[in-house]
Amino acid sequence: MKKTDTRLYIIGAGFAGRALAREIKTKTILGSVVAFLDDDPAKIGSKIEGIPVLGPIRDVAQLLRMKNADEAIIAIPGASREYLTELYGILKNAGFQRIRILPGISQIIEGDAHLIQTRSIDPQDLLGRTPVAVNLKESLTYLRGKRVLVTGAGGSIGSELCRQLLSGGASRLYLFGHGENSIYLIDRELRLLQQEGVGEKATIIPIIGDLKDRDYMYYILGRLKADVIFHTAAYKHVPMMEENPVAAVENNLFGTKNLVDAAKAAGVKRFVHITTDKAVDPVSVYGASKYLCERLVLAAATEENRFMVVRFGNVLGSRGSIMLLFQKQIEQGGPVTVTHPDMKRWFMTIPEACSLVLKAGGVGENGKLYLLDMGEPVLIKDLAEQMIRFYGFEPGRDIQIEYIGTRPGERLDERLWAHEEEPLPTEFNRILKVARRAGTAPLADMEALMEKLAPIVRLDPRRPDDYRNSALLRKLLEEAVPTLLPKTRGYTGTAVQKKASSLEDSRNSNFSGNHVAIPAPVPAPVSAAVPAL
Repeated sequence: MKKTDTRLYIIGAGFAGRALAREIKTKTILGSVVAFLDDDPAKIGSKIEGIPVLGPIRDVAQLLRMKNADEAIIAIPGASREYLTELYGILKNAGFQRIRILPGISQIIEGDAHLIQTRSIDPQDLLGRTPVAVNLKESLTYLRGKRVLVTGAGGSIGSELCRQLLSGGASRLYLFGHGENSIYLIDRELRLLQQEGVGEKATIIPIIGDLKDRDYMYYILGRLKADVIFHTAAYKHVPMMEENPVAAVENNLFGTKNLVDAAKAAGVKRFVHITTDKAVDPVSVYGASKYLCERLVLAAATEENRFMVVRFGNVLGSRGSIMLLFQKQIEQGGPVTVTHPDMKRWFMTIPEACSLVLKAGGVGENGKLYLLDMGEPVLIKDLAEQMIRFYGFEPGRDIQIEYIGTRPGERLDERLWAHEEEPLPTEFNRILKVARRAGTAPLADMEALMEKLAPIVRLDPRRPDDYRNSALLRKLLEEAVPTLLPKTRGYTGTAVQKKASSLEDSRNSNFSGNHVAIPAPVPAPVSAAVPAL
């Protein structure tokens, strides 16, 4: 088959760039690599794989005579966000309309880079701090030969965990989810990655099921004999769960309870539960459900298994995330809607979060809560401005930003640990262990709470009036989770503070946000990451 007229320029003549060039030579229709662009004086002027190395990149890019079909592939998986931003600006100014990028170094195993792993560059590649490099080959040794199950495998976090798990040497990888299409897509993607040489030959098994079905969970886990479970499945949309509180508790809390009980009955040895900063002093039903899930999983730890929880904040580019909304609004000409000028969130890339989750799953202790160091919180309005600039517009001139007010269940900022918790450094970069401070008030009885909630989510003929009774559910949740606010249009920092001050154990300082004080260097916040292009 004849090659296309596409001319490919590989940015970076290191191990990843060379691997791509070798692979492209074997393909029949992908085009031809005409040059490497690199800044290393030792490589400039030489030939690698028979391909000339040109540079420095900034000087040589503006001399290229571009065609519409020409494409640049950035093959520098260890590049910092600042350097990627600089490269992106250089390539756009040189006339490249098509720019692809390889995933981060944590996803490139032992120099094994493949063309299929490249994708179009987008804002999340340039925003935020430079992700920590995690040696996946080393981190995943505890999974070699094991049967691994991922719940919510079709979601943003679950699917990325599965991609990285391909390199772990697991014997079987179970993709569990209730969305047929999302499971189909990740199943197809993983098989294609394996076909192209990515990762190892784990047997991939897609499973359609519902965590809420207790009998099925016992049945399926008894059949699968999974050794390790990564539990990412949850209803996550905060305002939506405010409108559907029973569904949130039924799926998140009772679904997790079903999974935990079935896992223990089936002899699962390691269980890693993914949780959120919204579980800290929760003000929303979603946050309250995840807070109770944390308690549930930690209480399940015994000498025969290893159950743990990993907590982190927002991730860039997840399904339903603010970045995707901003992108659609920019494509439509604006305005870009921001809830409040002071709204802040922590952000981490999905691959970095998943690499650290996999690392924590291996080194974490039984019955412990771990926290990923999220760096510094970011103003959402800054994120909006940077995305507008990424697409070549100027905020306030070409695309307007409109403030629409907080939505139900939202607060102006999130915190990563509660007053009664203390984050402690570990020997592993950006992984903290959260300890409960001595002398804090005893926790509410989870077993009694679940018993009270059960007739609301499952029909009990003896108590038919309780079934799907959201008012009763909120009352029970507010008794168990004092920070939970009554249902209103929106939750501001002032409202949270007012509610906290009425609680006997409230500490005003706990609502000003908290930061991880550890010796690791703190990279620049997102607001400085992307200049106008």
